[in-house]
Amino acid sequence: MELIKKTALVLGATGLIGKELVNILSENGQYQKVHLLVRRPIEVKSEVCEVHFVEYDKLHNYSELFQVTDVFCCLGTTIKVAKTKEAFRKVDYEYPVEAARIAKESGVEKFLIVSSMGADSKSIFFYSQVKGDVEESLYKVNLPSLHIFRPSLLLGKREEFRFGEKVAEKVSGMLNKLMIGPLRPYRGIQARKVAAAMAFVAQSSKKGKQIYLSHEIDSMVGFVE
Repeated sequence: MELIKKTALVLGATGLIGKELVNILSENGQYQKVHLLVRRPIEVKSEVCEVHFVEYDKLHNYSELFQVTDVFCCLGTTIKVAKTKEAFRKVDYEYPVEAARIAKESGVEKFLIVSSMGADSKSIFFYSQVKGDVEESLYKVNLPSLHIFRPSLLLGKREEFRFGEKVAEKVSGMLNKLMIGPLRPYRGIQARKVAAAMAFVAQSSKKGKQIYLSHEIDSMVGFVE
């Protein structure tokens, strides 16, 4: 008897992790269809993937696309790109929470999302505070299977140049081998490893809320370069 393959939806498919995830999902043979919700063009070569241009402010209008097995949320921006804290919060908080609510209504089996190391709603840092807020709001949605990934500094080729992150990436590359023991969770991590971990965890049968710290993600897919 032929195994029935799953379906998936990816939000944030044009980002650093999202692009890697799309490549992995389209190649691993686990999904017969992967829907990509985007606001700008993306080059996709796989017939498994289907691109949908959407208005994230009207995400509920696309609820039929959430009739899938797994939802992967890789949405995220920066203050530099968003321009204001309000715009940043809309992308990093409002959109993911709304997506989770639609996923719950649609009967999605797993919701997997990229958060960040240091996510804490009580943090004095705005970025970490928003990440903590979104995690807490996702808990309240009561998804059957919620998987939160908290990577440290993301390494990889970005479309936009970020001077601070570029410097940090170079330093991280040199220091990673020295960061052992209690410092290991702070190592920089390749975006492809985070994407691979998300794809790997999506095939598990774990229920409830699961959180994966950066060093755990790294160990999970240590074979990925």
